[in-house]
Amino acid sequence: MNPMPPRGKRRPARRRPAVSAALTLAATVTAAAALVSCSTDSDAPSAEGSRTVSERPTAPDSSSFSEKTASPLKSQASEAAESARASASAAEASASERADEFEASVSADTERANQAAKDALKDVDGRGNAMSDVSMTGKPRAETGGVLASVVTFTNRTDKTADFAVQVDFVDSSGKTVETRYVGTENLEPGKRAQRYAISHEPPEPKLSAKLVKAQRY
Repeated sequence: MNPMPPRGKRRPARRRPAVSAALTLAATVTAAAALVSCSTDSDAPSAEGSRTVSERPTAPDSSSFSEKTASPLKSQASEAAESARASASAAEASASERADEFEASVSADTERANQAAKDALKDVDGRGNAMSDVSMTGKPRAETGGVLASVVTFTNRTDKTADFAVQVDFVDSSGKTVETRYVGTENLEPGKRAQRYAISHEPPEPKLSAKLVKAQRY
């Protein structure tokens, strides 16, 4: 019996790199396709979403709201004007009240003497006969409660008892007469002096100044 010839060494199995590479490539392509599919489904804009540019807006029709807008504005303007008129009226009333109070505090017969002076000057032409016997100086507002007042000084330079009457105009910066007041004194003895007040009843603004217009001795 012949001995079996010795077996030679087994050749190692030949690897199949082509098949392995093909499988790897197929797996990669499949994964990539899946990713692309997911990205396409979730990220790609739809037909409706792709229109990102909106149409040009149309300006609103102003006629549809102009009246609604104007009405509140007119109402506010009206209220502001009414408030301003009320404030001005209150200021005038306050100034007049303070003037009356100041006149009353000066002398109890002030109003009667001033009315007599007004009556005496009705028929006087020109500036009167006593301009040289009357002088006028301003009175500080701090001493009159904020009222515009001037001190009128009468001097009887005759040898007889006399009554005096003056007209004082309160004028603005342009010289326009805003208010006229009449001031008088009665039974002023010869060589004596008397002082009375010409008091404006106008509000503090606009600023006025006193002007001696007429002076009459009678």
